[in-house]
Amino acid sequence: MEQFGVAVTVCDADGIVLEINERAAKTFERQDGKQLVGQNLLDCHPEPARSKLLQLMENQRKNVYTIEKQGIKKLIYQSPWYVDGRYGGFVELSLEIPAVMPHFVRDVPS
Repeated sequence: MEQFGVAVTVCDADGIVLEINERAAKTFERQDGKQLVGQNLLDCHPEPARSKLLQLMENQRKNVYTIEKQGIKKLIYQSPWYVDGRYGGFVELSLEIPAVMPHFVRDVPS
């Protein structure tokens, strides 16, 4: 996970950052990158993002969207994770995507 080409941030059920890989640390270098481990993820988000994330965590619901910053388009995938069916926390994946990319529909033949 450390050198995976996608930014990965994992927090526990209380929002405490458990893991942050190299790509995520670079993304969050203004917030001290790897020093975020052990800190509450909610403290790293300004409003209204903080309230949105808190609501997602409380309701254990995923959130998927795209953003563009400085000409780089990203897919953000935030989702709860579980251990033996019990809510463990949240994981965020952030991956760069091309502005235009192929889309395939692969329906199962009936």
